[in-house]
Amino acid sequence: MDRLPMYVLEGVWLFTGPGGFGPELSLQTVTIIGVSSLFVLILLSGFFSSSEIAMFKLTDHRLEGLLEEGTRGAETVAALRENPHRLLVTILVGNNLVNIAMSSIATGLLALYLSQAAAVAVATFGITAIVLLFGEAAPKSYAVENTESWSCRIARPLKYSEYLLYPLVVVFDRLTRQVNKVTGADSTLESPYATRDELQQMLETGEEEGVIEEDEHQLLQRIFEFTDRIAKEVMTPRLDIEAVSVEDTPAAAIEVCVQSGHDRVPVYRGNLDNVIGIANLSDLVEAYQEPENVDLERVVEPTLHVPESKNVAELLEEMRKARMEMVIVIDEFGTTEGLLTVEDLVEEIVGEILAGGEEQPIEYVDDRTIIARGEVNIHEVNEALEVEIPEGEEFETIAGFIFNRAGRLVEAGEQLTYRNIKITVESVDKTRIMKARVERLKDEGIADEARTEDSEGVADENS
Repeated sequence: MDRLPMYVLEGVWLFTGPGGFGPELSLQTVTIIGVSSLFVLILLSGFFSSSEIAMFKLTDHRLEGLLEEGTRGAETVAALRENPHRLLVTILVGNNLVNIAMSSIATGLLALYLSQAAAVAVATFGITAIVLLFGEAAPKSYAVENTESWSCRIARPLKYSEYLLYPLVVVFDRLTRQVNKVTGADSTLESPYATRDELQQMLETGEEEGVIEEDEHQLLQRIFEFTDRIAKEVMTPRLDIEAVSVEDTPAAAIEVCVQSGHDRVPVYRGNLDNVIGIANLSDLVEAYQEPENVDLERVVEPTLHVPESKNVAELLEEMRKARMEMVIVIDEFGTTEGLLTVEDLVEEIVGEILAGGEEQPIEYVDDRTIIARGEVNIHEVNEALEVEIPEGEEFETIAGFIFNRAGRLVEAGEQLTYRNIKITVESVDKTRIMKARVERLKDEGIADEARTEDSEGVADENS
């Protein structure tokens, strides 16, 4: 058999057969094959790049939805995501092989026409630009916009890629895990798609971008805060409890319910620290209508006594299961501190539910000033004015904060300044602060030390 003639053109060996194909035709053939190969490799680069975004951006709950809908390819997606570390290695191995091959072929093609140094330079910058545009930016942008549909479409080809690259995938998978062990990194990718903090940040961003309305954001934010609240922060304090003695008559209990505007009333024996249960207004009316005298204790329903540190989310679930509308809150010594109703807990999520002539707990004077009832929680004031009044273990309300900073009983008209916040006591009932005006000052440079002033402007420094 005759040997094929060989020609050297710009450092590249070209072969021609006996038919007489010249070097010019061979150069054209090589160029066409090389350019075609580059085009295929660019498509593969875009495939692997978009696969990484689509497969890992798809959330677990949406994948479950696709499986329930019977979407084609969803089962393959779920199978691939069962081992996310191997899936990532498969994508990275495929993407890097493609990009390296692209760079090598481009350098070889350019060497046919340019000097070696020029070929390397042009290939480096040219392939980089092409990969960034057509192999990274455009495919990933498409994958972000079409995560669900694209992940299902590329799942089967990606599975075939895993089979084709299996030896390399296994090697690099194990090597990566060993490197992670040495460096102390966590090799697992199985983690929640969004943490609690990230979800809250998404809510903030959603409101800023106009995707979520302000009232929707507040509702969702309250849900997050609800799980962190305790009974002491939500309860109606002991001072506001309307209760009756077990020795009272049903008629007296009905009168207390009517005057207080409540459907239920706690019943105690001896004093309020010994609450034996709750009397329902409907039961009281039935007992009142009976001809013989009915002992009030007969219509009392048992209730829960919960510590003031009880988590309100857990408490709501317990009340739901026990079908109780009202519970008593006690301190560590067993003393009655307050009471909680289902309405109180629901209000922590949906906001204040007002009845009849009941006043708003917070009245907005302007964007920088509010008038709050003394029992309003500090976090509500902070949320209303976007300020940072501290909450201490000894107090949760704005009245408690005023007493804590003043260190004594205060009178109407006295003022307290904390950082950029000015608080004026509006009204006082005996020793109790009923309302306070809270104003966010423009001057941010006010000293951190609290300062109380009476209505005549006399200052009293407190450390």
